[in-house]
This record gives sequence, C-alpha cells and structure tokens, in this order.
Amino acid sequence: MVVERPRRALLFGRFQPFHRGHLAITRWAFEIGFDEIVFLVGMASENYTPRNPFTAGERIEMIRLSFKDEGIPLDKAITATITTLETSIGSVYYVLSYVPRVEAILTRNPVIAKIFMDAGIKTIQPPIFNREEWRGEVIRAKIARGDESWKKAVTPSTAEFIEEIGGVERIRWSSSRD
Repeated sequence: MVVERPRRALLFGRFQPFHRGHLAITRWAFEIGFDEIVFLVGMASENYTPRNPFTAGERIEMIRLSFKDEGIPLDKAITATITTLETSIGSVYYVLSYVPRVEAILTRNPVIAKIFMDAGIKTIQPPIFNREEWRGEVIRAKIARGDESWKKAVTPSTAEFIEEIGGVERIRWSSSRD
C-alpha cells in the first residue's frame, strides 16, 4: 500500500509575535492546495531583545493558540526551530535538515526566495495581507507605547498569552533599553 504524502509548504519566520498576517498566509496556503504548513521559527536562539522579545517556545505556543482560536486542526501545523543563520545556499540545506520534506517555501523575501530557488526548491510568493497593521514590528511598537489596538492583530488567546507571560512588560523593558 502506498501512502500519499501530504503537500507541505515551509513558512520561515521569526513570528515575533505570530499574528493575523501569518494566519492569512496559512489559510491562503491551504486554499491553494497545501495540506500542512511547516512553521520554521527562525532566530530561535535570540530572545528578550526589542526585535526578538519572545522565546522560540513561546512563539510555537502562539502558533498553536492561534490555530485553536481559528478552528484550524493542529495536525495541519508542524513546528521546528533554528538558530540565527547566515543567508547562503548552504543554509538552505541546513534549514531543510531541520524540517520534514516540503514541496515549497512561502516567502516574500527576495533573498530567501533566490537561495531556495537556486537549491531547487519551489518558491511561492504569498499575497500581502494588511501589512500596515499585521506586521511584527508594528505590533511590537504598539505594545511598547501602550496602544491596546495591538490585540486586534493577534488572536484572543495569543493576546492573553502575551500578557500572561509578561510579554507586554518585556517589550516595554527591552524597547526602553534600546
């Protein structure tokens, strides 16, 4: 009996935090025919900084909470982590050794797209989804200045989780030290 392999796409990001833009890309990927998304949490070794305030484990938890909030089955997400890498063709093979087999990478980053294409991996550029509001940098800036509207950019459980782990205070603290 031959078991058909699920169609998987790789979504590589820092997810600082995991937000509605990431969810929109995920839903779009399912709509175009992928069965599973491999979320590769990058810069997993950096946390408690203004640019990377959350730990790798916290970011994975945000992905799971967001899936639950949106009613997406958790078996459609695979998570992995990777430390900070130099961008090179060699890093593609290193990345691929950390994740299950994927059919394509979803990225809007032209450098990442080029090195994956050069390594023979199909590269798909997802559409832009409300980038003015759903962007980690914007969300972290709102949190740092006390603008409660940041909560609209993440799912309710993710917002609650960020508050529960002291993420708001952490972002304000790390931003004030920058």
